[in-house]
Amino acid sequence: MKNPSGSLIENIFYDDDIVKKFVLATMIWAGAAFLFGLIAAIQLAFWPMNLNLEWVTFGRLRPLHTNAAIFAFAGNAIFAGIYHSSQRLLKTRMFSDTLSRIHFWGWQLIIVAAAITLPLGYTQSKEYAELEWPIDIAITLIWVVFAVNFFMTIRNRREKHLYVALWFYIATIITVAVLHIVNSIEIPVSFLQSYPVYAGIQDAMVQWWYGHNAVAFFLTTPFLGLMYYYVPKAANRPVYSYRLSIIHFWALVFIYIWAGPHHLLYTSLPDWAQTLGMIFSLMLWAPSWGGMINGLLTLKGSWHLLRTEPLIKFFVAALTFYGMATFEGPLLSIKSVSALGHYTDWIVGHVHSGALGWNGFLTFGMIYFLVPRLWNTTLYSKKLLENHFWIGLTGILFYYISMVVAGITQGMMWRAIDKDGNLVYPDFIETVVRIVPLYWVRALGGLLFIIGFLLMCYNIYMTIRLAPKAVPEKSVNVSRTGYDEQNAGSHRKLEGMGFVFSVLAFLAILVGSVIEIYPTLSMHKYVNPNQITDPYTPLELAGRDVYLKEGCYVCHSQQIRPIVSEVLRYGKASTIEESMYDRPFQWGSKRTGPDLARVGKKYPNLWHLNHMIDPRSVTPKSIMPNYPWLLEKNTDFIVLRKKLSVMKYLGVPYDDEVVANADIHAQKQAQEIAADLEANGAAKGLAKKEIVALIAYLQALGQKGKQ
Repeated sequence: MKNPSGSLIENIFYDDDIVKKFVLATMIWAGAAFLFGLIAAIQLAFWPMNLNLEWVTFGRLRPLHTNAAIFAFAGNAIFAGIYHSSQRLLKTRMFSDTLSRIHFWGWQLIIVAAAITLPLGYTQSKEYAELEWPIDIAITLIWVVFAVNFFMTIRNRREKHLYVALWFYIATIITVAVLHIVNSIEIPVSFLQSYPVYAGIQDAMVQWWYGHNAVAFFLTTPFLGLMYYYVPKAANRPVYSYRLSIIHFWALVFIYIWAGPHHLLYTSLPDWAQTLGMIFSLMLWAPSWGGMINGLLTLKGSWHLLRTEPLIKFFVAALTFYGMATFEGPLLSIKSVSALGHYTDWIVGHVHSGALGWNGFLTFGMIYFLVPRLWNTTLYSKKLLENHFWIGLTGILFYYISMVVAGITQGMMWRAIDKDGNLVYPDFIETVVRIVPLYWVRALGGLLFIIGFLLMCYNIYMTIRLAPKAVPEKSVNVSRTGYDEQNAGSHRKLEGMGFVFSVLAFLAILVGSVIEIYPTLSMHKYVNPNQITDPYTPLELAGRDVYLKEGCYVCHSQQIRPIVSEVLRYGKASTIEESMYDRPFQWGSKRTGPDLARVGKKYPNLWHLNHMIDPRSVTPKSIMPNYPWLLEKNTDFIVLRKKLSVMKYLGVPYDDEVVANADIHAQKQAQEIAADLEANGAAKGLAKKEIVALIAYLQALGQKGKQ
């Protein structure tokens, strides 16, 4: 059949079943992510909520919460929106139904694997990249399946013009693949343990290049693509400015990739990298706000819909939170502001204003838009939708305001110095106790957000339940379309060349990545040969792995910044050499407890044992969990030979004799520590226990330098 213009009209059956699957998965995993987050929030306000159970302590639950929120909740939302909108923008069914379903079930299995391994302590301890190597490989394979399906759909498209939403999808798929592969290069030690090939400043640079851009290209660019599709659809208006969308896309994709080092200001990272990260972070203000303005002005002339179509409220709030977060991010990247805010709860508030307000509300708006259309019905209750919005918004504001106040309070108390040059608050616990009431406010905000979400769950459930039981698959009449390339602008022509467009997007993110990362891979240029440190002993390495397993890194940093108050509190500023053999690095991103870079030999062995078994016995009012199982679980001494051989392969200067007899060396050192513990009143027979290995590691911190 032909239309009046003479082009061929075809009947297309879009694959909406895969969209339904991802929508329902989004709802299920959202509930899990929000629940884990609420429990973790309560644990900080009320430490007994850790329940003295190994697999639900804050250190293990927090990575589970972040992975569930990012990859389970946000990930499934992204896929639902991409599969739905791409078919309609490209006027064709997805390339392969089989690949779509492999993608769906493979992704859900990855999430289940994460939900099992993280509470059990199998982690790389790299923020947002904690999952171990078999799961990393699975992520890569499933992402390739997704990419093949998506790009082959573009190849088969019936609409030559690539709409702006597709640009952001392309950038997301390409960049996330690069980020994940580069950051996940590791050498396995066993089935569920590995060591990264990067160490010290190398690992810090690569990790925060990944960590920041996981936020940029998993929680920002795909959601901007969804915004560019669903906001105009919901408002029934075209996007405000095509030219602004071009500037927004290319500026954002090129600049964002450079901003990672702003997470490492005042650390041992070379100054040039820190400054570069700060400059490009400040430059992000312009394109980010360009996207927000483009989205909000798309609603110009449609504000009456806020009364008649309350789902629009979610899109308006999401764009507003996007604007807030992308203003605050560059602000926090200014060195003087970072000196105050870094390591505090201000950063937690900043992250959650984006995660809950931008990602959460945009996802909720998209789901409210999609479900009635996918199930061929009307939404069960607009009143419930309205209530969800206001309860959820109140929860976000409680969360954000409490954390900003807590963070600024922490930062000011940490920095406070009296007229005699002494710390006003020398005991770190004073700065913790002061903000515990704000942790309760944060928990209340999280609870309100979940209550709003539960209203949504009921609303969506009733909408689907009351939908027609049998909905015939609908076809759509489409015709192949193109445009006059001679009269098209240069960017319009580029949009007709999917492969070239994708290559240019890849090059845009490659430039900044190479310029920032490559110099730090030659670490010897930055190392002072007179300050090279000794590697960890076999027992200390075993203890370090216990430290990572228990998630101690989520509350403690090991990086003393060259700031007067920090030097007074912790000792001399950290150097590059001190972490040169650390795989992974442990500079940290949050201080719920004090920095540990120089904790070695500061306290006797018995103090550390008591501190791990009952923190309040040595630090009254501590909010740290108890770790009684460390007295029960044995250290695996035999596997130390394999661990040291991997470390030696990666360049750590272990003698062959130490590698071959790693277990013997570890047992000897463990006996010495156990004897000291026993002599000071501890129980007998602790040499084989994990607590002894952990004590060995803690006592080594700050003690390895050759001064």
